[in-house]
Amino acid sequence: MAKKGQTFKRYDLAFKEKVLKEYKAGVTEGVIWETYGVPRGTLSSWASIEKKHGGLDVAKRGAPKGTKRKDYKERYEILKKFQDFLDNKEPKKR
Repeated sequence: MAKKGQTFKRYDLAFKEKVLKEYKAGVTEGVIWETYGVPRGTLSSWASIEKKHGGLDVAKRGAPKGTKRKDYKERYEILKKFQDFLDNKEPKKR
């Protein structure tokens, strides 16, 4: 788990592909760690991303550009309307 203020090392795409190619060729994680300094967890996540998406450059994180998040006031109004709808659907007690 990340600690407050922790920074993460970034790797360029060519480096990732080179290291992943060696990993797939049978080089052990320990040797890769000693040679390139890439942690085992990072290496396994790269392998799973490549397997899932077909390449490391395909996987993008976050919401697609151009999508607008509804602010809390809009969500609150939608929730109020839904609650009113549910209140009107319940049979009245006598």
